[in-house]
Order: sequence, then C-alpha cells, then structure tokens
Amino acid sequence: MAFKKLNPHLLERLSNFSIEEPTKLQKRSIPVIKSGANVYCTGPNESGKTTTLILTTLQKLQCKAEGNAPRAVVVVENKEKVLELYDKFFEYTKYTDMRLYASYKELHIDIQKSEIFEGIDILITTPTTLHKLFLLNGVSTSQLKICSIDDGDFLSQKSNYTAMITVSQSIMKCQYVLYAEKLTPKLERFEDFFMERSQYVKV
Repeated sequence: MAFKKLNPHLLERLSNFSIEEPTKLQKRSIPVIKSGANVYCTGPNESGKTTTLILTTLQKLQCKAEGNAPRAVVVVENKEKVLELYDKFFEYTKYTDMRLYASYKELHIDIQKSEIFEGIDILITTPTTLHKLFLLNGVSTSQLKICSIDDGDFLSQKSNYTAMITVSQSIMKCQYVLYAEKLTPKLERFEDFFMERSQYVKV
C-alpha cells in the first residue's frame, strides 16, 4: 500500500481522517513523485489529486520546518483557491512546526515580502503573484525542492501561462508536479520549459 512508506506524521493524520486506502491515482502517482521526477498527474475530480499534492509536498519536506526560504511552492488559480488549499494543508501541518504562507494579489506586495522574509516552508500562491514577488526580490528560491501546480487546467489562460514560464526561468532547479483533469497540448508544451523528462500518471 502506497501510504505505508509515508512519514509517520502523515500516516497518523490520514488515520485521523479515516483515510486507510490510497485512491488509484494515489497508488500510481505517489511512488513516482517520491522518486524526484517531474510528473504530469491527471485524473478526474475526486480522484485524490489535491491530497496527493499535500502528502508528497510534506513528505518531501519531512514534515518539519527548516531554514527561512520556502522549500515548496504550490501554484493555484486565484485567491479563493489559495485560501482553500491553505486550509487543507493546515489540517496536515497544525501539529508540526511547519510554516505555511498564503500569497495572492489582493494582499499588498510589501506585506507579503516582509512576512515571507521572516521565514516560511511552503508558499501557496498564484503564477502572477509569484512573478511579481520575483521581480521585487520578494522571495528566494535558493532552498526550493518542489513546485506543484494544482488543477493546472487554468494555465491555459495566457497571463497565467506566460507568468508560469517566466517564473520557471528564475528557479535554478527543483522538482515540478502538475495536476490537471486532462493533459492539453498547451500544458504539454511546458516540457520545453520546466517539465523536462516528465513522467506521466493518468487514471
């Protein structure tokens, strides 16, 4: 069972949520993501994509705080998605010392810069806000290990697509995992920019 090889804290949280068996997508994707490969992970709603994202991100960071610069970035469509995912992550991290941060355009960029500077582990943001933070030297990627994109279908929008490509050019090296309902030609073109040698997991 895929869950057996996860961090003990994650197994405990899953048990508390009465989640005992991985979904088909989780069974196939978690080992591939844990291997460190770039991964396109596609499946329908309710197939477990977001939970997979949370589990593999926290597994990568060993469920503990470290350093000051973010070690994981999670990219979503808008403020509502940022706050929704923040709450879901918090359910898994509230008994740890891990530091989550919700970033979106409606929050003044100078406030974001100062709060991020104090030290975070996981940055949940949008492509355009992340791009703005990079332009203003508001976030360091020196410690970044993994960048995940949740419900990546929204990246077909030109502004988000362009921002994501531009952002990836500012990141020296990390693992990328893109979750979507289906793999479109536009999403597949990310292989030319930051999803090099990707593995594909589909249910």
